[in-house]
Order: sequence, then structure tokens, then C-alpha cells
Amino acid sequence: MAADRDLTEFNAPHLARFADLLRQAHDQGRLSKLLLVAYQGGVADLDAAGQVLQRVMVRPVILRDAPHLSFLLRYPTKDITKNLPVAEGLAQIGAWLADGAFRNAHLHTPTDEVQLAFSKKGKASVRVGKPSNVEAPGAEEATATAHNRDKHRFLDASRPFLHELGVTDAKGQVLPTMSRKWKQINKFIEVFAAALARSPLSQPPHDQEPIHVVDFGSGKGYLTFAIHDWLRHTQHRDARVTGVELRQDLVQLCQKVIDTLHLEGMDYEQGDVRHYHPAALNVMIALHACDVATDYAIHLGIRAGAEIIMCSPCCHKQIRPQLLSPHPLRPILQHGIHLGQEAEMLTDGLRALLLDAAGYDTQVFEFISLEHTNKNKMILAVKRAQPTPSEEVVRQIQDIKAFYGIQEQCLEQLLKADGLLPA
Repeated sequence: MAADRDLTEFNAPHLARFADLLRQAHDQGRLSKLLLVAYQGGVADLDAAGQVLQRVMVRPVILRDAPHLSFLLRYPTKDITKNLPVAEGLAQIGAWLADGAFRNAHLHTPTDEVQLAFSKKGKASVRVGKPSNVEAPGAEEATATAHNRDKHRFLDASRPFLHELGVTDAKGQVLPTMSRKWKQINKFIEVFAAALARSPLSQPPHDQEPIHVVDFGSGKGYLTFAIHDWLRHTQHRDARVTGVELRQDLVQLCQKVIDTLHLEGMDYEQGDVRHYHPAALNVMIALHACDVATDYAIHLGIRAGAEIIMCSPCCHKQIRPQLLSPHPLRPILQHGIHLGQEAEMLTDGLRALLLDAAGYDTQVFEFISLEHTNKNKMILAVKRAQPTPSEEVVRQIQDIKAFYGIQEQCLEQLLKADGLLPA
């Protein structure tokens, strides 16, 4: 009894610290998710399924305009979801951890990962480090060992598709010549993961529904296969991913990889964004679509009601010939390089505003350069929960066009033709 009392006293400050960090993360809007793993048994509500509980994932959600915590209990053949008010949910988590129901808890925020771990003797410890994103079965326990905490990636280099695409060798080691590509793939998944977390696709009931992803101009498929693997293998989502590519040789190459690995929920098709009509679309990706092909891709995403739109524009030819050089900018814009930079800024700025007007929260930022190009800008749009079109943004667009003498912008014309912009 004295030993149990001593252990309880030893663990109390560690449990309190973890509880405080969890509460702060939620209250500050930084809670991405909480994973409870290595279930030890003994909790009636968790044993009720008649199977061995694998893990519990907790995420913040809004239900009936009130914050809640959504608990996903994962068993070998079924998932059970429970939604609790925040205070009740935090109390439940604290009780489970205090009773030793789980040996590990992982608190994920955009900037940190906090790990609460119990030793074999039941002693608790709390560690705070940089985010890790390994969620494959068994990976939570692996992160408790030091050699796996050195470098965390969103994808495991041992995944078979990486070897089939020539990124890794037969032992799952990244080839020196592909280290840059490996970094790019992980950066892409990092950006997508953050967008997915704040999109309607992560809110009930959509978090239990299939995710339909279409990647236009998908090329050799590095990112297409990566997003499929991350969604299905790491996030355990029912992902249906389609790569659309003009070049038939690349379509055949990627389809061969799909067939070799017997990948479910993935396909490759030959096609063009201007003529492709997906049956369902939640995530639209178009990297390095040249000139107005980016506008057609964004238009398709908006028209289909995609929750996430990701574009990395290439070439900005339509607006540049239309531009006036208004006073007092004329002396600066007499230089061709400045005029080109201005055309790029205006083109992508108008695209972002048009997405905003169509009901999306939009960001434009520098993305890690992809292979064989110095184009590194990303337009990322996440559909708002209440995607009300904005007439004020439409007026801002008209003011910008009038100032620079812009008569035509492809995306605006496409949206107006479909009635997707306020008059």
C-alpha cells in the first residue's frame, strides 16, 4: 500500500503537467489530436466491444455551435465514436491516465508533441519535442525509443511505393540522388495534413466518409502515391485517389505500380483538366498547371464543391499583356523583370480573392521547390464551414482590375459563367 501511495505521489505532478498542456492546447486552438495507445485493460466502457482496443484518438470538434471532444475508439474490426463536451472529455482522459489504462499518450499540436509515458514499474514521465507524425500500427510504441526520435517524417521511408518509384532502395533507404525529392514529398504531406485538419473533412460525420482526391498533371506520381499512402496507411481513411496525366507513358508506369502493389482506392487516368469530370471530388490538386490551366483546375474544384484546393501555379501569361503601368509605378514597371513579377503577383492574388469570394479560406505562400523548376508558390484553399460568397471581396477584385486595366481573367470568367460569384 505504501508503495502504491508513493507511486501515486510520484506520478501526480507529471499527470497534472500533461493535463495542463492538453487543456492549454485546446483553449488556445492548437490541439490537433491526442492519441492514447498501449491499452492496459480494466475500463468497462473500453472493454465493452468484446475486442482488444488498439488505440483512442481524440480531436476537437464543434457540435451544435459548441466545442466538444470527439473520441474515436479503434478496435480490430470496428470503430466507435463518442462525442463529449470539452470539460467532460478532459476529465475522462485524466481519469483513464490516472488509472493506468494506457501506457502512452501523445498530444499533437502544430509546433509540439508532448508524450506522457509510463515505465514498466508504472512511473510517469512527460517529454516535449518537435512534432512527429508517425501513426502506423505499432508506431506509437516505437516513438518511445530514442533512436526513432531523431528525425520524424510524415511518411515512412520503408513504404513499398517509394521503392517502386525509385525513391528508396530495396532496404527502404532513401537514395542520395532522391533526398531532395523525399524532402519535397514530406513537405507536401505536411501542408496537406494541416489543411485536412481544419477542413470539413475532419469534422463529423465527414471524418467517417470516403475522401475523393484528384491530382491533375500528376506526372510520375510521387505526390499522388504519397497522399494515398498517408491517408490510408497513416490516417486510416477510406481514400479514393486518382492521378490524371496527359502523358500515356507515365499513366502506364503508375498504373503498373498500382497493380504491382495491389493498391486499393487508387487509379491513374489519361486526361486534361479542361475536359475531366470526376464523379466525386473532395480534394483537388494541380501542381504546375501552365497559365490558365490553373484557373480551369480551381474552377473545377469550386464547381465540384471540393473542401480542399491545392495549386502551385506555373506561367502567368494571360494578364501581363493587359497591364497598364499606373502612376506612380510607371518608372518601376519599365523593367521587364518587374513587370513579370507584378503579373505573377496579380494573377495569383486575384485567384486567391476569387477563392475567398467563393467561400474558401485561402493562403498564398512559398512552398518547397519541386524538381526541375524554381516555381515554389502554393495557393491553398480550405472550404469554410459556412461558405457564404462575399460581395465585398468581389468589389475589391473589380477595384484591382480597374486600377491595372485588366479586362479579362480566366477564373473570374469561368465562375461568372456558372453563376458561382455574387453579381
